[in-house]
Amino acid sequence: MSDDTYLKQAVLDELNWEPSVNAAHIGVTTLDGVVTLMGSVETYAEKHAAETAALRVKDVKAVAEEIEVKLPYSVKHGDAEIAEAAIDRLAWNVSVPKDAVKVAVSKGWLTLTGQVHWHYQHDEAAAAVRTLWGVTGVSNQITIKPMADAGNIKSEIMVALNRSWFKPEHIDVTANDGKVTLTGTVEYWDERALAGTTAWAAPGVTSVTNDIRVN
Repeated sequence: MSDDTYLKQAVLDELNWEPSVNAAHIGVTTLDGVVTLMGSVETYAEKHAAETAALRVKDVKAVAEEIEVKLPYSVKHGDAEIAEAAIDRLAWNVSVPKDAVKVAVSKGWLTLTGQVHWHYQHDEAAAAVRTLWGVTGVSNQITIKPMADAGNIKSEIMVALNRSWFKPEHIDVTANDGKVTLTGTVEYWDERALAGTTAWAAPGVTSVTNDIRVN
């Protein structure tokens, strides 16, 4: 069995294992560790869950996601209703600063704009609206304006990485005016993702380019 054939079956097994995904409607192709997901689902939340499940699989280097959201006929929420629901959801989320995020909706596609101080707030805003009925996609254009000055970001990130459960010995960090770039290699996708999350947590970071390769 070739590596691509083995990886394809592993991704299919993971999609079947994930209870929030109807794997029967999703097709998978693989080439040199790059996984392409195709097909259709009924919610944007399921689409996101399928991508997350594929990234959990060992030896997956990247996921090209071509899944289409096809809403059930019973769902008849207009853009105005979706926008109102999104605003309410954001207002009730304690991780999203009050009135910091603006919402625009076009044919079910949500666009989030505004400014927050931390990357986790940026991510929480998208997560808050992802599961709303009628949403077909989310563009997260929220920018980050940190309260802290960009100090010795590189050393702080390296210290934090060395507290991690994996050994970041092949990871390099560069930082310039709050813009961080990660390079190097790791064995697993989870290690790459954790390195990115760790970098985002440093005070003063405004962007993270994760160029770490999964071997």
